[in-house]
Amino acid sequence: MIYNVSIRTDIVNYYTPWLLNRLKEGYVYSRNPYDKHQVSKFDLRPEQVDAMIFCSKNYKPLLDHIDKINKNYNILCQYTITAYGKDVEPNVPSIDESIETLTELSEIIGKERIAWRYDPILITDNYTIDDHLETFEYIASEINNYINYSIFSFVGMYRKVKINMPEIIPFTREDTQYIIKHLGKIANKYGIPIQTCLINEDLTKYGIRNSACVTTKILEEANNIKFRKIKHIGLRDGCRCVPTHDFGTYNTCPNQCKYCYANRNQRLAKNNYKLHNPESPLLLGKITEKDKITQSKNKRLLLRDSKQTVLF
Repeated sequence: MIYNVSIRTDIVNYYTPWLLNRLKEGYVYSRNPYDKHQVSKFDLRPEQVDAMIFCSKNYKPLLDHIDKINKNYNILCQYTITAYGKDVEPNVPSIDESIETLTELSEIIGKERIAWRYDPILITDNYTIDDHLETFEYIASEINNYINYSIFSFVGMYRKVKINMPEIIPFTREDTQYIIKHLGKIANKYGIPIQTCLINEDLTKYGIRNSACVTTKILEEANNIKFRKIKHIGLRDGCRCVPTHDFGTYNTCPNQCKYCYANRNQRLAKNNYKLHNPESPLLLGKITEKDKITQSKNKRLLLRDSKQTVLF
């Protein structure tokens, strides 16, 4: 089983004590976001986990623990660093702070296990296309020796995004092509393999490779492992990533990013965060008598695993 930790909330930044407790106890509960009384129990024992994909905008809370996690599990860390300031990402560290943390992370686990996400790209009066290209080049020049590859995408204009961030200026076809061309040029200048998320067209002429954000091949090369043949069905329309299980919870991320896909609104996420208990097997709240807990089926996907299990 492959776990995503997490696209529903920033577990690494805000829930690391809870995550460490879950890894120590070897299991986690996850409430179905579409049926609140359906709860899945996932097995987190190292010998039952094929890989863990971490997604965060701040790995600092996990730095003291990531080496032990890396010794137990096959991992990949997606680190999001964008051009936005506190007006858009209120509780996210600054660009320079993020670069420093990414560098430390890379020195601990190795660059082959780190992907830099520059997304979502959006434009407003305060964040122009030129601002993005300038910031992308600055970050690329600082971290090119500490990452394996880069991913970018354009903002998805979901209803809640339109409500929470009405100042977004819609992209034209010319805008996206201009950005794609120059991101490819900058990435290649600094020797960074670059690819897209949810863009289904051949961009190799711009130096951008055709790949999903996370594939079995990427995980294999990062961890010296070998997977069985797995169909890459993705997590949403247009996604071609390897299938994963996410035990995060929507509407719980305190990053408070205005463009957030996972929070309905900032107030709800802030209130939900207060209900978190690091000792609970659930990220949010507790099990009730109405809940039905089902043990998730755990089909191993690996043909070869190089990890030597180290007990927590």
